[in-house]
Amino acid sequence: MPGFRPADLHLPGREPRPDQLRPPQPATATATATATATGTGTSDPPPAEPERWARAALSRLTEPGDAVMGRWLSHTDAATVVRCISDGSAPGGAGLEPGRLAAYRARLAGIDPQADLERVRSRGGRFIIPGDIEWPSQLDDLGPGRPIGLWLLGTGSLRLLALRSVSVVGARACTAYGAHVAGELGAQLAERGWVVVSGAAYGIDAAAHRGALAVGGLTIGVLACGVDVSYPQGHAELIRRISEQGLLLSELPPGEHPNRFRFVLRNRVIAALTRGTVVVEAATRSGALSTARRAHDLNRQVMGVAGPVTSELSAGVHALIRSGAATLVTDAAEIGDLIGAIGDDLAPRRAGPVLPRDLLEPAVARVLEAVPAKAEGAPVERLARQSGLPPDEVLQRLYELGSLGFVERSGAHWRLVRRADPRGLRGEDLR
Repeated sequence: MPGFRPADLHLPGREPRPDQLRPPQPATATATATATATGTGTSDPPPAEPERWARAALSRLTEPGDAVMGRWLSHTDAATVVRCISDGSAPGGAGLEPGRLAAYRARLAGIDPQADLERVRSRGGRFIIPGDIEWPSQLDDLGPGRPIGLWLLGTGSLRLLALRSVSVVGARACTAYGAHVAGELGAQLAERGWVVVSGAAYGIDAAAHRGALAVGGLTIGVLACGVDVSYPQGHAELIRRISEQGLLLSELPPGEHPNRFRFVLRNRVIAALTRGTVVVEAATRSGALSTARRAHDLNRQVMGVAGPVTSELSAGVHALIRSGAATLVTDAAEIGDLIGAIGDDLAPRRAGPVLPRDLLEPAVARVLEAVPAKAEGAPVERLARQSGLPPDEVLQRLYELGSLGFVERSGAHWRLVRRADPRGLRGEDLR
């Protein structure tokens, strides 16, 4: 396909070619809501689309966390940034050195954002940007290092799923003890309605993901490569399952492969996205500690699991706890106690008002309709039969409803929240 050209952005006075008027086709109800809010999915090119195309181009042009580009984007829109790079000019205050600007300009000529958007869309994915209804506002805490955009695979709403999420991280070369604890925490958190977030790497990450998946929970994999790249190769099946029973996300465009720096930069997204980070095992120079440090700097809750004092993989966690940067936890109940009452800026309190049902998307409302009012609730399989939706989609919608305070998970069953809100409404009152 031809390289990217600034004219493709439909800037004032520049009309797009007819073949560029193809809007993205969202694959799910949640994506449809996002498309409606951002103007995509219409027959004419909406005003928001040039910004999406420009940010898709910039995500390939720069590395994740590029603070110089982030500061530039904080003062102007992405379409203008791309035009300035193409023209070889930079507005005052952009902080761009001539060498950096020249490098950007040279790389821009070979970039085709439309091809990247089509590539991820062909896999059932999407590219979200700040301002989209699905964008998690807590990522804005990263300031100039905020992601330019996020490439996603999966049908759940990232914003809603992140409202009740916790990251579980640790060493790749973990011990059997660490893998067991991470798996147990992943399963326990999922059974309590929490979304487990990790990096899909070997060791603790994989154990946490598998623990959540084993009990029918949702999990999010934050990758240091394109969402269409299975890395590590040994986790191809696990990554596929996460994309079907949760979400895969990355700042990097399709086809990009990881390197050492991208893993470190990926960790800041894990820290910012979730309400708390649990470090299971980490040596004193472990990359997992960078996630914990970023979470601490972002005023997120940091927790650590104690391990054998004879194990080098416990040294980093013990140092976090000893310094006061992390709180000791032993199970999901203690994690819930610590993070369940914080983050009011990220999520509404579960005891707060239940949102009106007529604001829900049709698929989400169908799942809510299927949830019984009985205290024992019902398993996902039964709710899938009653709603007529696939079990994986039902599970994702249940977690979204849980984040909004409509339903709660009890073991393998889901039930309506019976706690009354200040208006006297209960989950079952919304039928």
